[in-house]
Amino acid sequence: MTPRTTPKNVALTRESTLRAALEIIDEDGVEGLSMRRLGRALGRDPMSLYRHATTKAELLDGVAETVLAELTVDTASGDWEAQLRTVARQFRGLALAHPNVIPLLVTRPLSTPLAMRPLGTLRPLEAILELLIRAGFSEVDALHVYRSFFGFIQGHVLNELQEIVENPEETDDLLRLGLHRLPLREFPRLRALASVLAAYDGAAELERGMDTLFTGLHAQLHPTSPSPA
Repeated sequence: MTPRTTPKNVALTRESTLRAALEIIDEDGVEGLSMRRLGRALGRDPMSLYRHATTKAELLDGVAETVLAELTVDTASGDWEAQLRTVARQFRGLALAHPNVIPLLVTRPLSTPLAMRPLGTLRPLEAILELLIRAGFSEVDALHVYRSFFGFIQGHVLNELQEIVENPEETDDLLRLGLHRLPLREFPRLRALASVLAAYDGAAELERGMDTLFTGLHAQLHPTSPSPA
């Protein structure tokens, strides 16, 4: 990675430090990030970075906040479903732009109590609750919608990022995906879906999944008052 050396007379900011850390993770994954390497990328002594993050865990939290800050929710939108669809598309875009960061957004919070997570990672939750409650959902139902919605989009991006073609030059779908290695007697259904799997379209799959999700939510939950105009 090309170092983003900062002149010695220019103070490092938390934002520039986290952006440099994000670039390293984008290139080499979370495992490739260390204070030493970050210091080299910024042209600074690693010890000078500890004013912005005292541990690698804190640095990773900051990177997660930086990425999620790009997720915007219009809490005043009069069409909650359309707004959630927009958020889902944004989240997918972030996942494709920063695939190595997705594990931080999806699995890292599991080891941290809700109230102890970085505030930036909680803002999408607060904003979506505000959107739904303004639309007339009860607080409990708003939380239910949020959990269903984020469970879906997180699962979707994890699945999409795993859709890797093994041999792009092969013309046979079974060979392109490497499914020919699976024993035919044990995996007849999966092998039979080779052409469907090879034609995977992440954007279209996201839309189909949201159609199913929102159809179910509309059938189970209803705002208690009309959405604001």
